Amino acid sequence: MTLKTETRYAIDPVTAKSLDTDGLREHFHKDELFANDEINLVYTHYDRLILGSAVPANGPLTLDHMDETGTPGFLDRREMGILNIGGTGMVAVDSEIHTLETGELLYIGMGAGPVTFSGQGRFYVTSSPAHRPCPTKLIKLKDARRVELGSRETANERVIIQFLHPDVCETCQLLMGYTQFAPGSLWNTMPAHLHDRRMEAYLYFDIPEDARVFHFMGAPDETRHLVMANEEAVISPPWSIHCGAGTAAYTFCWTMAGDNVDFADMDMVAMGDLR
Repeated sequence: MTLKTETRYAIDPVTAKSLDTDGLREHFHKDELFANDEINLVYTHYDRLILGSAVPANGPLTLDHMDETGTPGFLDRREMGILNIGGTGMVAVDSEIHTLETGELLYIGMGAGPVTFSGQGRFYVTSSPAHRPCPTKLIKLKDARRVELGSRETANERVIIQFLHPDVCETCQLLMGYTQFAPGSLWNTMPAHLHDRRMEAYLYFDIPEDARVFHFMGAPDETRHLVMANEEAVISPPWSIHCGAGTAAYTFCWTMAGDNVDFADMDMVAMGDLR
């Protein structure tokens, strides 16, 4: 088994607007995230969120310790959300084995102990600091909260599937789910918004090999973009907008951490204020 880790430090908006394409990708973009027989984690200094992957292609992978957390066990002071974007997979934690089908999510509370991944899953892993244990919970698609938004006329017909949401699963601060687009729809999260009290991370997936998503970021009057391929992630700071458009329909997983778990806590940005 291979455990790969890296750290991304927080960047302020003044510094960010001076970065070129390579600089933006170095600080905010993560590629080569999913690799067979690896656990690959990125420790960010945005609300101490960790994002990464586990792909147990040829045998189980166990996540027990990561130096960057400063604790003996990974989940000693943390909670975790695991989304399966692959085939049927299993996650063993606290003497229980949970089977995740494609598109299902497992929440693991603080103090649950080592986590072992197996089966045919491609697991997207996120984790944030926690202050109390919440019950571990497997959330099936039928149990998630669905919100249908957008229209064909504005090219953003989509369904938001909420898993780690106060109406679905108790957490300390982690919010998580994914958004799927109808064929012919491309735009996400437009009009844009900010939430200065929370950071966010996106994983773009279900993107055709020859397609790309243009992820827009930056302060509203200093926008930048990142070109995203399939199964690549982006870190979105609290001061940054986060929206995008693809050359084909796609899905993205959103994860938030910060001061509250109010999904609607956002500051809208008028279209006329974007630059």
